[in-house]
Amino acid sequence: MNQEIHNAYEVIKEGGIILYPTDTVWGIGCDATNPEAVAKIYKLKQRAETQSMIVLMNGEKMMYNVFKDIPETAWQIMDLSEKPTTLILDKPRNVAPNLIAPDNTLGIRLVKEPFCFKLMEKMRKPLVSTSANISGQPTPKSFKEISPEIIKGVDYVVNLHRDKTTSNPSTIIKLTNDSQVKVIRK
Repeated sequence: MNQEIHNAYEVIKEGGIILYPTDTVWGIGCDATNPEAVAKIYKLKQRAETQSMIVLMNGEKMMYNVFKDIPETAWQIMDLSEKPTTLILDKPRNVAPNLIAPDNTLGIRLVKEPFCFKLMEKMRKPLVSTSANISGQPTPKSFKEISPEIIKGVDYVVNLHRDKTTSNPSTIIKLTNDSQVKVIRK
């Protein structure tokens, strides 16, 4: 695993994009602070930049670097969630502007999955995560379901967990700083 973290890190720090296993489905990712790398992912996925992507983080420190105010409800939801949960929070900062939704929000997920966690530890930055498919096509549940177009379009494919089949993408919950909660995907 350490070699894969090193290889992925080297590609990411040069502005490249990677295909990698997450705690949910296979993802396409890059440095969440690099707008050019983010643009490469939008282009590969053939996705409009108004359809924002989520960002993975590995802890509280990283979250507070991106959000000045985090509602108490966010911590409660993360503590109580039994499956991976993406939270959409208000007023992100210190990330690529093309990741921020038109309503000034950003979807984030704290990960425990060892590869993602350790890669972000080395990067010291959040990691973009979007499903490994062309926009509008079904989300692949395993590595073998990922289209050749996606595999050829990234700069590096992580060689871990290629035989793993995943169940579902994360739950998505939108929280506003004035404590409104809306479940977007269960």
